[in-house]
Amino acid sequence: MNSTQVTISNLSEHIEQSVTLNGWVYNKRTSGKIWFLLLRDGTGLTQCVIVKSEVDPEIFELKNTITQESSVSITGIVREDERSVGGFEIGVESIEIHQIAAEYPISPKEHGTDFLMNNRHLWMRSSKQHAILRIRHHVIKACRDFFDKNGFILMDSPILTANAAEGTTSLFEVDYFKRSAYLTQSGQLYGEAGAMAFGKIYCFGPTFRAEKSKTRRHLTEFWMVEPEIAYCDLDEDMTWAEKFVEHIVAHCLEHCRTELNILERDVSRLEKIKTPFPRITYGEAAALLKEKGVDFKYGSDFGGTDETVISEEFDSPVMIHRWPAEIKAFYMKRDEENPDLALGIDMLAPEGYGEIIGGGQREDDHDILASKIKEHGLPMDVFGWYLDLRKYGSVPHAGFGLGIERTVAWICGIRHIRQTIPFPRTLSRLEP
Repeated sequence: MNSTQVTISNLSEHIEQSVTLNGWVYNKRTSGKIWFLLLRDGTGLTQCVIVKSEVDPEIFELKNTITQESSVSITGIVREDERSVGGFEIGVESIEIHQIAAEYPISPKEHGTDFLMNNRHLWMRSSKQHAILRIRHHVIKACRDFFDKNGFILMDSPILTANAAEGTTSLFEVDYFKRSAYLTQSGQLYGEAGAMAFGKIYCFGPTFRAEKSKTRRHLTEFWMVEPEIAYCDLDEDMTWAEKFVEHIVAHCLEHCRTELNILERDVSRLEKIKTPFPRITYGEAAALLKEKGVDFKYGSDFGGTDETVISEEFDSPVMIHRWPAEIKAFYMKRDEENPDLALGIDMLAPEGYGEIIGGGQREDDHDILASKIKEHGLPMDVFGWYLDLRKYGSVPHAGFGLGIERTVAWICGIRHIRQTIPFPRTLSRLEP
């Protein structure tokens, strides 16, 4: 009988047909004249049943030699079985061995975090890590779909820059042909140039922060998607951010139910994510912290504990706007009604997951922006091109950045951000 090469994800289309699956041994168990092989192929898991009377002797005897993560091709008949993982099983006819794997270091027993991170290249094969990274894929797909469907143009921003976007203390400096260059903190400044050319753009890529932070919410390398919109004020910016996050969550609920179940995520919390989101000022957030007995000084940035206390008051993400200008970036536009406040926004995810979006309205006046660059002690020469945007057709504009890893952590319901990226970079980790 001729077989069709398929993947586990589309077994439902081949019931009672002979198929061939390429994959790796996830687990096995034996029971007298029958043994079971759990196969993974990157799209899912399925049980393969090997019956002694139905296969050649050498196939049956593989039960004694085949090991976890051995690479194989399995040919057999697809059968429905609601008791089996995925609802299907394979009645095995033959097994082709590509490699018998060495003893796999990640066994079913408990392992410490350092051990698992040192073996991240293997750990990502496990069911929960695999589920997290599939959800990451869908978060990114949802981001691109949202902007593409709403008339945004993808504009790639450079990784190497001559200027800082968020402050000079958290820059990775590199030698660039005998001059200093920096790994980008954000694509925003270049995104503003794109918005003046195309109206609505987004950039998406890795960003870097040389912060000596060891918290569960920080990485030194992470990914951001950053829209920038011409003729846009703070209120419209917040509306775009709300619709964007609502779309991401809805997409994951539609396409990632299996993965969310593997992670034992309480999806009822995600099903509550509907616009409009609550909006409060920085002052109102500070008052809330005082009401909850938190020792917080007005004019300070919110720490992780502060964000958790605030976000736990809401079932959906909360937008915090109008911040003390002193703690926001030089490019933030001031509030006309209170120049001490900057027209910035942070979106805090519920359930204590903290900030997932930061952004706001940009200063569009040339002279004011130039004075802010000087006040912050930044080199004027590398910002000449940025000031040009205020000389040639300046308009009100705004945007924001969404951190992919923090968003994935929230949707997955996991506490540490290091599991949300294939190969995390932290203060103490540069490999694998």
